[in-house]
Parts: sequence; structure tokens; C-alpha cells
Amino acid sequence: PPRENGSPVNPPVVLSSTYFGRGPVTAGGRGYARYSNPSWEPFEEALSELEGAAEPGLVYSSGLGAAASALSLVPAGGVVVMPDHSYGGTVALAENMAEHGAFTLRLVNIADTDAVLAQLRGEGPPAAGEGTGSAQEPDGTAGTGAAANMLWVESPTNPMLEVADFRAVTAAARELGALVVADNTFSTPLVQQPLNLGADVVLHSVTKYLAGHSDVVLGALVTSDPDLRATLLTHRSKHGSIAGPFEVWLALRGLRTLALRIERSQASAAVLANRLLEQPQVSAVRYPGLSNDPGHARAKAQMDGFGSIVAIEMVGGAAAADALVERLQLWMPATSLGGVESLIERRRRHTNEPESVPESLIRMSVGIEHVDDLWADLAQALEAL
Repeated sequence: PPRENGSPVNPPVVLSSTYFGRGPVTAGGRGYARYSNPSWEPFEEALSELEGAAEPGLVYSSGLGAAASALSLVPAGGVVVMPDHSYGGTVALAENMAEHGAFTLRLVNIADTDAVLAQLRGEGPPAAGEGTGSAQEPDGTAGTGAAANMLWVESPTNPMLEVADFRAVTAAARELGALVVADNTFSTPLVQQPLNLGADVVLHSVTKYLAGHSDVVLGALVTSDPDLRATLLTHRSKHGSIAGPFEVWLALRGLRTLALRIERSQASAAVLANRLLEQPQVSAVRYPGLSNDPGHARAKAQMDGFGSIVAIEMVGGAAAADALVERLQLWMPATSLGGVESLIERRRRHTNEPESVPESLIRMSVGIEHVDDLWADLAQALEAL
């Protein structure tokens, strides 16, 4: 708020659905809370500055609400290329839209740059997910000849932690005139800034690291393009995916400690990943910060850290993974991530998780507890297997 005597240190929460006014209401004006809200704006401005965007961000009622708004940018009958290991809700939403003829969906391994480029250009065999949507060849079969209209980038991916060659894939998309949407939820703008890597729109599930306390459900989009922002704002206003002012106020409060939380959780994640490498009960450790990780070189070149998510695979398969989670006392078995508490789960317990995700894969969201406490809990659970 303005630095004036008697002014509050924190922006206040404004609980009002409508605002006093006379005369015409201009686009984006303060007439009704579905269009704008004084409790949204401080958060939207702060997130925009963190992402290095030239325009204020847009907050949504959920990350999936933000994803739906971003996907609305695809022209009818267009083509979307998306990582096969994107957040499950995003893939399910895109598949549903494709089934209803909104666009053709091509799922691809985002870490395989050649495969991504081929799907962007419409070359080669159909990708996983091809065949749905309205973009079809004259004979009625789904066509791979059409160039993509949108590239969706999630890097590192959820939950496999695959790392895209961000600059290469975004450059290829731009050459084709395709929009690039980047889900930056895992990294946060403190670790990765997709707009500087060629993205047009950045998406966040604010529920996760930005709010950081597992107590709100929110999403956000950020862009530097004023025309794109205007289009997204219109979609948000007309489709009603708006956030409550109190939830956004909580998210802004969480944002104030983002740097401290990421510093602590990221450092602990690196320690835990290296210790887990030495455990005979663990068959594989996935973490871009490990020098032997397939995505390490890329992550080092395009990120300012390696994030706070670690994934492991267990010797003994799903049974061993479930047994490990069951024996933990400090780690919390739960499906979300990015909170102050450390969360853990076997991902294939979700029936809609892709079969390409190993049955024994455990995703670990490292929180801000002391790293030795987190390790002691993991160690006792591993020793009991």
C-alpha cells in the first residue's frame, strides 16, 4: 500500500461483490467483482513482477480454471502438443476438450526434443493421444499433417521430473506461429522464468508453492502480451472462474515467504536425493539436481536451481512403495505439493495416472522441516522394509 502515515502495512482484503459508481462502466472498470477486485490486484502485480512480465497477472479460482482459460486460446479445430506426463488434471481437461471437438491433442515426451519438433510440425506417426478432436484428414482419420497451434510445456514434468530443452522447443513453436504455454508450478518464478525462455503465457497452480500453506485452491496466468491478457481476462470474466478475495489475500501472504520456503525446501531436496541414491531398497532416484539425472544438464542451463520435488522407485514394486509410505510418521501421505509440510504418495494409487508412470514411483514434495528429521523418518521406514 502507499507509504503514508496511518496506512496499513499489508493490502487489506475487500469483501464486496459490487462497487459504487455512476455513468458508463468501461472494460476492466470497477463495477462488479467478477470483472475486477482490489484484493486480487496486489497478488497479480507481485506475481507478474516475479515472472518478469510486462502485464499484470490474472488470478483464477483454481489451477485447472487457469488451464481452461489458456486452452481457450487454441482456435477451433486446432492442434495442441502437450507433454504426456503433464499434471493429470491438465491432460484430462485437454482430452475432454479434444473429445468434444475443440482441438486435436498430441501427447509427447517433452524431454525428447526431436519428437516434440516432429509433433509441432505434424510430421511422423501420430503421437499418443492423436486421433481425438476435430482436426482430421479428408478420409476421416486424424491428421498429423497440420502444424500445432499451441505447445504446452511442463518442465520438470509431474511426476516423472523430465526436463524439456525449453529454448529449442519454444523457438520451434514460434517459427510455426504456435503459442507456448508453460506450467511453472513446480519451479516457481524463483527457479525458472519461462517468459525469458520463449513462453507466451505462464501458468501456476497457486495452490502449491506460491500460496505455500495447503489452505487455498487458486490458479494464475501471466503474460507480457497485452492482447493475450485482454483475451484471457475476457474469458475469465465471461466463464466466471474467479477467485474469492480472502483466498487471494492468503496467497499474497504466502508469497511473502516464498523465497525462504524455496531456499529451505530445495536445499533439503538435494540432500535427501543424494542420500536416497545410497539406499538398497531404492531402485531409482529422479531429481534434476543429481549429476547423473537425464535432465541435469538442461536444468542447470535454464533454471536457477533444481526444485523441491524428488521422485523415487522402489525395489519390490508397488507393495514396497505402499509399505514405505505407511511406515512414515513425519512425512504426510497426501496428493498435493508445495506446502510447508513434506508430502508423499505413490502416484499410481490414482487410477487415472498414465501407465508409463512406474507402479512403484513415489513423489516426494519436500517441505521446510529440518532435513535431518525428514531423513530420520525416511531411514526408519526404509529399514523396516
